[in-house]
Amino acid sequence: MENQMKKKFGLPTAICMVVGIVIGSGVFFKAESVLNKTGGNMPMGIIAWLVVGLIMIICSYIFATMATRYERVNGLVDYAEATCGKWFAYNMGWFSTTIYIPGMTSALAWISARYVCVLLGWDISGGACMTISCLFLCLDYALNALSPRLAGRFQVSATAIKMVPLLLMAVAGTIAGLSSGQLEQSFASASASAADLGGSSMMASCVAVAFAYEGWVLATSINAELRDAKRNLPRALVMGAFVVVATYILYYIGITGAVSPQELMASGEAGAKMAFQRVFGTAAGTIVFVMIVISCLGTLNGLMLACCRSLYSLAVRNEGPRPDLFRQVDPVTNMPSNSAVFSLMINAAWLLFFYGANLGGGWFGNFNFDSSELPIITIYGMYVPIFIQFMRKATDLGAFKRIIMPALGLLGCLFMVYAAFAGHGVSTVLHYLIIFVVIMAVGNYFYFKNQGKTA
Repeated sequence: MENQMKKKFGLPTAICMVVGIVIGSGVFFKAESVLNKTGGNMPMGIIAWLVVGLIMIICSYIFATMATRYERVNGLVDYAEATCGKWFAYNMGWFSTTIYIPGMTSALAWISARYVCVLLGWDISGGACMTISCLFLCLDYALNALSPRLAGRFQVSATAIKMVPLLLMAVAGTIAGLSSGQLEQSFASASASAADLGGSSMMASCVAVAFAYEGWVLATSINAELRDAKRNLPRALVMGAFVVVATYILYYIGITGAVSPQELMASGEAGAKMAFQRVFGTAAGTIVFVMIVISCLGTLNGLMLACCRSLYSLAVRNEGPRPDLFRQVDPVTNMPSNSAVFSLMINAAWLLFFYGANLGGGWFGNFNFDSSELPIITIYGMYVPIFIQFMRKATDLGAFKRIIMPALGLLGCLFMVYAAFAGHGVSTVLHYLIIFVVIMAVGNYFYFKNQGKTA
């Protein structure tokens, strides 16, 4: 087997991966959560989307600057190594491999199945939904492991499909809302939201929104497979980030014109379907729900695409468990097949945890937590030393790229960490951190074991 991955992706795939990973379930799945946390105040919800989106744009710009300087096999791990050293980079990679990416990927498998069950009128927390979740997880693994080129094409197609309902609602919903007066009524509470920006409702909204924006940095996982990566990856990160933020804001303005916030809160997961039915008719509601399922599957595919390569990115550095095994690349598929198998296993474990902690009645006692949101605490926290060291080392850059943007990124990261504590509670966060420390301790055992072999 070869141990080198070929340059097989272009700029469109990279942009679609950024957009495809981020836009998917979040804008639909977290809509009712944001509305409930703001008491139906739609302007405040839009401000939350804008604030967290701005943080994403700032961070993507910083990583885009790093992408023009560092290139190896996994952008995020490369940047961590170049700025903070091998040990920190390893811990970033181990965290991404075992907690961050599989936590989101497994949740996306359930969310995709959730909308299938809504479409069919089935229970979204029952055995049928979990069976479909496992099926989606296995099928997407097979797609990425056996045909990475096809997985890339599916990413592009799913991104195009998912943009259709969002843009339709942005345009038609806005026109309908202006004609009926619904849009003016929905924004009538704008002055109230301005007075409560620092309140707990705003922080809780940002925590919910954070899940919808997470995952964009995982596009850096195809660094080694992207043609002209130093030029195309920065363009993909920045362009993709702006597309995501603009799409979310425009969609929310449109849906505000179609349906009142109170109706959206009352309808729960069926809110998007109701809004499209009101604007386009009953048949369109079913069609858009099919598109929402495809949208979620596109997000799942982007996460799985990154997940399959995670352990490989450590193994090529001679790090992690059995580097000799997990750095192998299949000569036929040009995929790190052993790394992909590991990713499926770890995803299955997190899917079981997600079900037991959030849907199965609390199997794990005090250790029940949302595995799709709480890892945000650590991923943003781990950006902090990267940004600080980049400011210290990038002496050849101007003040804007070296000081101003990283400083804004630091403030954004600290805000997100605080919002996560405020949104989930200190006790829940501390129990999550216990699990985090145990998993990281296992990873560090392998790190120092390999260091001893090479000493």
